Amino acid sequence: MMKLSLSVRIAEAACKTKLNVPFRDLLQLAVELDYRAVCMRASAGGVDTPKDDLIAMRREVEDAGLIVSMVTADSDVPLNNDDGPNSLRDIGPSLDVAEALGCDLIRICLKNEGDIEHTQRACDFAAERNIRLAHQCHTTTLFEQVDRSLEVIGQVNRANFGLIYEPANLMLCSEDYGVETLRRFKPHLMNVYVQNHRLDEAGPVELETWCLGPRRFHHIPIWEEGGVRFADVMSGLDDIGYDGYFTVHQAYAEIMGPREAAVDSATYLRSIGNFE
Repeated sequence: MMKLSLSVRIAEAACKTKLNVPFRDLLQLAVELDYRAVCMRASAGGVDTPKDDLIAMRREVEDAGLIVSMVTADSDVPLNNDDGPNSLRDIGPSLDVAEALGCDLIRICLKNEGDIEHTQRACDFAAERNIRLAHQCHTTTLFEQVDRSLEVIGQVNRANFGLIYEPANLMLCSEDYGVETLRRFKPHLMNVYVQNHRLDEAGPVELETWCLGPRRFHHIPIWEEGGVRFADVMSGLDDIGYDGYFTVHQAYAEIMGPREAAVDSATYLRSIGNFE
């Protein structure tokens, strides 16, 4: 059975560099709603956070009976900007964050072919500390489309490098995100992120894609129809026997508050999926 994880992103400001509520409040919410883990981002604690503060956050998480399921150690990775891959050139600070938080998985960013060699070296350093690196299915990265994602995983060719499956970004790129894709991703799957978009040519949000150009859409709650077909997502994850962390990753700040987001997301997901 899968384990439900709550990303601090649900309480993140639009700038992606700070939270709208204290981390402790978000942690208490996760405990109250029986999440199994929290997914950490630099907006809560990362490479610019003093080590003693990170250790104190880990203590809070563990005292609450939770773990940190994954770390995004710097803000450039989720911003997906030109500096996103820079941490690959000096992975040590990100590894230090993961170790301080008691986590063995770090999200990274690859934007061009030259980043592959840096990823290999970063993976080798990470392996010495029993830490894995993973890349999210994401627009304007080497992991925008299914075939290319698998090619890059093969090029990196490291056992501690893998994939964060995220169906909404695949949908934006008109890629299949159902059972066939999940079967192909299975050997490399290290985490699952979920968020929801409804495509609309007149939508208020725009993301650039390399494969289809700009795509406009609405951010919508995970449980709202018209976006990702989450029944297909759950069916595909069941088919491959996935039993890892399943992270609520939606940017809810512009839709609703973190409490409503965390409550309703958990209720909906447990109604359609198999969770501990």
